Amino acid sequence: MSGMSYELQALIGTCELLTVAAAEVPAARVVPLAQGLALIPVTSAVRAALQGDGSVRKPGGGAGFGWHSDGFELRLAAWSKAGPIACVEAEYFGGSGTQRAAVWTDGRVVLGPLTIGEFEPAPAEGTPISRALRQVGACTEEGRADEFESVGLGRHRSTGGWAEPAD
Repeated sequence: MSGMSYELQALIGTCELLTVAAAEVPAARVVPLAQGLALIPVTSAVRAALQGDGSVRKPGGGAGFGWHSDGFELRLAAWSKAGPIACVEAEYFGGSGTQRAAVWTDGRVVLGPLTIGEFEPAPAEGTPISRALRQVGACTEEGRADEFESVGLGRHRSTGGWAEPAD
């Protein structure tokens, strides 16, 4: 990703699960990915709809994300009873940046929150987002670097790009 910026805040799960979840959040847009997965870009409108009363559980936000509230996490926990759902974020510029990911299944966090900081090497088991993608059913396809590339997360460079309707 050198030379370019990349920014993403999204929920990722199966198309079916996210379609049901999005029905509860009018601002949400379900965008299909490869391998039967989809994402909901967490725009400011989606975040506001999911915040509930806005109370944040602990300093820095819930599950290691600065923008999670209790209401947001309660929604993720409820939706995860129907299948795993990942919350991911990434911010890169000029080849360095950060990633964070967590996965909820059966009403609780089962992976993470995992974080990789600026200039930290990716662990042998993969980046936080690739590990979260594996938890929701993604796999690396032949000729692709990792799950991130295999499901097509490089298609847009920003959360806003994912939120825009396709041409």
